Amino acid sequence: MNWPLLQKAYLGNTLLSWAVALAALIVGYFLIAVLLRYLGHRLETFCRKTQSDLGDMIVDLLKARTKKLFIIIMALYGASQILTLPAKSTQILHAVAFLALAFQLGIWGNGIVNFVVSRRAAQDGEEGLNLEAYSVLTFIAKGTLWVLLVLLVLNNLGIKITTLIAGLGVSGIAIALAVQNILGDLFASLSIVLDRPFIIGDFIIVGDQMGNVEHVGLKTTRVRSLSGEQLIFSNNDLLNSRIRNYRRMNERRVVSRLGVIYQTPREKLRKIPGILKGIVEEQDLVRFDRAHFSGYGDFSLNFEFVYYVLDREYNLYMDIHQQVLLGIHKAFEEEGVEFAYPTQTIFLQKGESVGKGDPEQT
Repeated sequence: MNWPLLQKAYLGNTLLSWAVALAALIVGYFLIAVLLRYLGHRLETFCRKTQSDLGDMIVDLLKARTKKLFIIIMALYGASQILTLPAKSTQILHAVAFLALAFQLGIWGNGIVNFVVSRRAAQDGEEGLNLEAYSVLTFIAKGTLWVLLVLLVLNNLGIKITTLIAGLGVSGIAIALAVQNILGDLFASLSIVLDRPFIIGDFIIVGDQMGNVEHVGLKTTRVRSLSGEQLIFSNNDLLNSRIRNYRRMNERRVVSRLGVIYQTPREKLRKIPGILKGIVEEQDLVRFDRAHFSGYGDFSLNFEFVYYVLDREYNLYMDIHQQVLLGIHKAFEEEGVEFAYPTQTIFLQKGESVGKGDPEQT
C-alpha cells in the first residue's frame, strides 16, 4: 500500500482522513438504521404482549416516521467532525444538520399529535364528537409546533427573530380584532373538544330550545329538535349559555303531587303516604325517597311524594310513572279516597229583610 499517497492532502485533509470519514459515514448510517430497526422490533414485540398504545406510538415514530434522509444527514454531520473543514463549510453543515433535525422533530411531533387526537376520538367511540371538531385541535397543535420550529431554525441561521415576532404580534392583534367573532367560535369549538360538555347524541336544553346534538363544527353546533327542525347554535353563544345535558344523568328525580277532597277522613289521610310508598316500591329500577301530607289547598288536601328512576331514559321514566299513577288510582278506588278537582262550595245563610218587598239577603 502506498502510504505516502494516503498522506497526500486534498482540500485540506489527507486521503486517509477522507477515507475514514467516508467509512464513518457508511458505518454511522447503517448503525443508526439498524439500531432504530432493532428498537422498533423489540418495542413492537413488547406492545403485542402488553397492548400498550404508547408503545405503538413510539414504534410508529421510529419505524415509519424517521426519514432516511435525516439519518444520512446526521451520519454525514458526524463524519464531518473527523475532517478539518473551512469555517464556511462547517457553518453550512451545521445549518443543514439543524434544519434536518428540526424537520424530523416536526414529523415526530405530527405523529404524536395524531396519536393523541386519534386516541381521544377512539375513547369517544361512535358517540363521540365528529372528526371536524377534532381537526381544530389537530390544526392548532401542529400549527404551533411548526411555527416554533421555524423560529428556532431562523434563530439558528443568525436571523434576528425578535423584530419578526413583534411584527407578527402586531399583525396578529389586528387580524384577531377583525375576525374576533370567528376566532371566538373557533376557540369555543376547541373548548368543546377538550372539555366535552356534550358529545354527539346527547340530549341538551339551551334556554327554551332542546334536542339531540347532531354535529359540532368549527363555528356552529347543530341540534335536532323534538319537533324535527334543525337548531343551529354559534359555538361561542352556546358555551356562554346554561346547558342542561340530560344524557349525563345517572338517575332521574321525580316529584309528584296530588290532592284529595276535604271530606276525606283523618284515618285515610294517615294511610295515604304508606299507600304511595308501597306503590312506588313495587316498580323496578326505582328508589323511594319520601311521601308526605304537604298542605291545605284552596279545594284539596295536598300530598307530595318523591322517588328516583335509576336510569336516564325518558321513555322508561314515563312507563314507570304511568304505572305509579295507575296504581294510585286503583288503590284510592279500593280505599274510597276521592281525588280533588277545582270546585267551590257556596254556603247560603238566611238573613234579615232589609225592607218591604226586598229579596232575602244571602
